[in-house]
Amino acid sequence: MKNIFDPAVCTEVITRIESLKPTSAGLWGKMTVAQMLAHCCVSYEMVYENRPKPNFILKYFLKTFVKPYILNEKPFKKNERTASAFIIAEDKDFETEKDRLVSYIWQTQALGANYFDGKESISFGSLTKQEWNILFYKHLDHHLQQFGV
Repeated sequence: MKNIFDPAVCTEVITRIESLKPTSAGLWGKMTVAQMLAHCCVSYEMVYENRPKPNFILKYFLKTFVKPYILNEKPFKKNERTASAFIIAEDKDFETEKDRLVSYIWQTQALGANYFDGKESISFGSLTKQEWNILFYKHLDHHLQQFGV
């Protein structure tokens, strides 16, 4: 798996994002391109914004059953169900969401892998820098492929 903390990979991902258009159509799924960009921002909001933490029971479920599925190198399947916190039902502004996502990616790259090593995820507990990379890169790559870039 590519490393989002590598400047070349970071630039490659951002170039893919910049190649999207407001009219880009998904190859699968129901989201518009603007909704997809907002959806991808949620992972970063959970790191950088003050998002509510799941209760004890939900966090146990996420750590025990969801974490092993998410934090491996196997690509996500198309049309898989998403967690409710990631569902973007309302219309979004394409340029605003694109700029937000690119900003989050640059912020993550600037902080570097070591900043994330051992950092607490609100859903999965403490993660290694490799797990953070998988969390960030795998999700972005999945949705960029969804929109053909």
